[in-house]
Amino acid sequence: MIISIILILLVISFLFHVYFLIKYITLRQSKYLNLYLNTTVSNLIITGLLIFISLKYPSQVRSVNLKVLFWLITGILLVLTLRIKIGIFSKIYKRAQDPENFHYNFFGKKVLHTTVVKPVYIFVFFATMPFFLFAGAYFVARLINIILYGHL
Repeated sequence: MIISIILILLVISFLFHVYFLIKYITLRQSKYLNLYLNTTVSNLIITGLLIFISLKYPSQVRSVNLKVLFWLITGILLVLTLRIKIGIFSKIYKRAQDPENFHYNFFGKKVLHTTVVKPVYIFVFFATMPFFLFAGAYFVARLINIILYGHL
């Protein structure tokens, strides 16, 4: 049980690690570099703790329920990718409402400029799509299995 919790903590820490790396690459702020380095240290500490527990108590490794663990991890991944997609849509919507990013044509219709959608938005949207679809399908299928049959 304890090893499952530590594995979930490691996955969450790794996801934050990747998030801070992406934020540092896109924004070039030292704050994100420091957070990236901090998550590196936390990943090493959590991994060391996992190695110690698995060597000291091998029965803990055998007691890990992988179905539940994968279901929780895919749920976390689903929520994270959904949050990224909602953030992209909200940024595009805010930029589309800004008068600097549109004009009205001869017929009175609003015409959006190409500055509304940045290329990085399109890349992130499509790069997260496979994770969103696979994690979402697995998570929802297991959730329906729990609702209908009472087990994963």
